[in-house]
Amino acid sequence: MRHLFAIAIVFLCSSCINQRVDLIVHHAQIYTVNNDFATAEAMAVQDGKIVAIGTNDEILKEYKSDSVVDAKGAPVYPGFIDAHAHFVGYGQSLYAVDLMFVPTWEEAIARVKDFAAKHPGKSWIRGRGWDQNRFPGKQFPTNAELNALFPDRPVLLERVDGHASIANDFALNLAGVKPGQTMVGGQFMMQNGKLTGLLIDNAVGVVERNVPKATSDDYKNWLTAAQQNCFATGLTTITDCGLSPDDIDQIDALQKSNELKMRLYVMLSDKSSSYSSKYFTGGGYTTDRLFVKGVKVYSDGALGSRGACLLHAYTDKLGWNGFLLSSKAHFDSIAAKLINTDFQMCTHAIGDSANRTILNVYAKYLKGKNDKRWRIEHAQIVNPADFHLFGDNSIIPSVQPTHGTSDMYWAEDRLGKERLKGGYAYKQLLEQNNWLPLGTDFPVEEINPFKTFLASVARQDSKGFPAGGFQMENALTREQTIRGMTIWAAKANRMEKIVGSLEVGKKADFIILDKDLMKVPTDSILHIKVKNTYVNGERVY
Repeated sequence: MRHLFAIAIVFLCSSCINQRVDLIVHHAQIYTVNNDFATAEAMAVQDGKIVAIGTNDEILKEYKSDSVVDAKGAPVYPGFIDAHAHFVGYGQSLYAVDLMFVPTWEEAIARVKDFAAKHPGKSWIRGRGWDQNRFPGKQFPTNAELNALFPDRPVLLERVDGHASIANDFALNLAGVKPGQTMVGGQFMMQNGKLTGLLIDNAVGVVERNVPKATSDDYKNWLTAAQQNCFATGLTTITDCGLSPDDIDQIDALQKSNELKMRLYVMLSDKSSSYSSKYFTGGGYTTDRLFVKGVKVYSDGALGSRGACLLHAYTDKLGWNGFLLSSKAHFDSIAAKLINTDFQMCTHAIGDSANRTILNVYAKYLKGKNDKRWRIEHAQIVNPADFHLFGDNSIIPSVQPTHGTSDMYWAEDRLGKERLKGGYAYKQLLEQNNWLPLGTDFPVEEINPFKTFLASVARQDSKGFPAGGFQMENALTREQTIRGMTIWAAKANRMEKIVGSLEVGKKADFIILDKDLMKVPTDSILHIKVKNTYVNGERVY
């Protein structure tokens, strides 16, 4: 890291002295996250963009403003960018039953009862966040209690990873689900000849499609609440992975009315309605805050629900390898559709078999080094023989460090010690292209970027476990992690010329922290607070 000296000032003529701007920030420790990871002391902002950056003396001499921020030595970073999340889904979860971290199914049921009492009527009860791996015995629950409590009200409770749900019998009946029913890429689980209510992967959609369509007021409530929480954690750009054209319409309207100020990169869902929409047929869609240039495809499910597709059987479920959610021909057809467009193909792949399948489909069309920036979302378990396919074909692995520290408690049960070595291998993946975008997958994980930072550099969870870090050979450095949360995340979205670093000409998306991420001890990382968040030079938190 080096100090930045008057990068912008050299371009200014003498007549520009005392030029008025919208905002000046001075006496800061500004991490530009430019190519040299240089630091500066002050910057000037006009019309939402950085117009100069340099020393205190230079900026304060050359510029004047009615809005001047004395940072008093505080660290300033580019606004954090979450490279993989579900912003709309997170907002929706804020208005549903919160089942995150429930230690037992009984506690989950208690929360559902409390929610139902506060929201009486016959409307759907939605919830999200339960994880059977936290329950005693780690067994999947059934819907027996839900049936007894809600015989005439539909209930659908989503697992933490979004790849499984529990539905009560009333909801199953509304969807017309019958015992013994089968489908490609999904399972309706049964016990003693009866449906248990457990739905795996594509089976969830069979029930979910019966939920009434959300209103504009619903979206406004969801997204403004989600935005405020995200700004409070320093997030200024979020990648929303897999939305419908209707979802995007609602986002666009709220941004145009200035009620939604979060910058969003959106991937269209892999559905027929997406490919016939204006967002795809028009070659993408771009405004000041909205970028639609990707398609989200799902190759398999999640490891926690044993839906991830593995080359060899699960260690804790012999004879079971998981499954692909669509045929290989389908993935090939999407690649063929996208290869001659500017759209990025962004495919969810967890298991080593799923990753191999998608890597080979990508390689068929990319044919070596390129700048298409096709992505594999998660790249969670990769066979050692397949890592080179990322680098050979410039395929971007988009990873979420907190997945590793969440899954470490049980992942070896699923995979065994040897296969786990190819899991959550962020350093190995970084070395393929020498850059790596980082995200959280919220609401699967918490939105907190500081937990991402801790999981990346120390490979620990919020409890400081394990003391020596989980598979520390794949930890990233602090600089690599900051880049992954800013400029590399922007690059993964083809937005690196707009956001991701604090440089002249880029959007003034930045945060002021109370402690320095590059310097604090590991055990202090989660105690860092965001003092202020700015988007387009406007203070939004």
